[in-house]
Amino acid sequence: MASYQGLPAATSWIEGRADIESEDDMTPYAIAGIQMYLKNASNLEAMKTRIEITMHHYPWVNMVLFSELACFGPLLHHAQPLPGSAEEMLQELARKHQIWLVNGSMYERKEGAIYNTTSVIGPDGSVIGRYCKMFPFMPMEQGVAAGTEFLVFDVPEVGRFGVLNCYDIWFPETSRQVTAMGAEVILHPVLTHTIDRDVDLAVAHATSAMMQCYVFDINGLGAGGNGHSAVFDPSGRVLFRGDVCEQIIPIEIDLEQVRRQRKNGIRGLGQLAKSFRDRPTEFPVYAQGFDRSYLDSLGPLQQPRRAEERPDNVAPMPQRRSLV
Repeated sequence: MASYQGLPAATSWIEGRADIESEDDMTPYAIAGIQMYLKNASNLEAMKTRIEITMHHYPWVNMVLFSELACFGPLLHHAQPLPGSAEEMLQELARKHQIWLVNGSMYERKEGAIYNTTSVIGPDGSVIGRYCKMFPFMPMEQGVAAGTEFLVFDVPEVGRFGVLNCYDIWFPETSRQVTAMGAEVILHPVLTHTIDRDVDLAVAHATSAMMQCYVFDINGLGAGGNGHSAVFDPSGRVLFRGDVCEQIIPIEIDLEQVRRQRKNGIRGLGQLAKSFRDRPTEFPVYAQGFDRSYLDSLGPLQQPRRAEERPDNVAPMPQRRSLV
């Protein structure tokens, strides 16, 4: 299912706006990603300090984005219901500074399950929406339920934003969905502390080009990740690539660039969104009755074990003919 916070799904947010004469009447918009050291405990006071520093040095920033699980770290016992006191504290900060605030995420306890939930808070302090991570990092993120609804929201007189959480972006269907819903910026909080961070960044980078959108890929430090946050523009260019120290990353974006790229093609070439829209083919892999024998042959979704501990009943990979 899809969740919109803003205008109806079928329209561009510009359509029907008498106060905007053309797409050129746009206001630049600034997003600050916060790459900070996090611990397996409450990080709320540290987050508050980073917000205060950001708004002192960069008062022109419109939105602040934290990394995945920034609020309390990656341990499930910190899960709590939403709304709650942690979210309320961030609401007050958003209201104080008149900013959009994306908390990264926190574990939410809801209806007998635990979700990895991102809260989007508006400049008036209201919670615009909550997004539950669709692809928990299984099998490592055991005990976390998968969300089923996308979150796309509008910033008035600016544009449309979508939220994906960490591993979600590895599945191109997620970014395809939010951009087909009109998202021009993907806000992508991350908690990656593993040796595949370079691959993680390659996926985010490719997403910006394939979906012709900005991608803000914000990782944490310490218990919150190994850093290397990055920002990519809709033509696939790197606007920022960080390292492994604390960083405030204020980037001013031009959403008119997204609209030009989608209308005229990436760097004047591939018109990806329109080509996808006009495709003659439906993909059989999504159809009921698709032959899943190869996928099923991969075995269960579980952590790898030492070779001598692996069961003997894992199905062998199907034989393939050489194409040479």
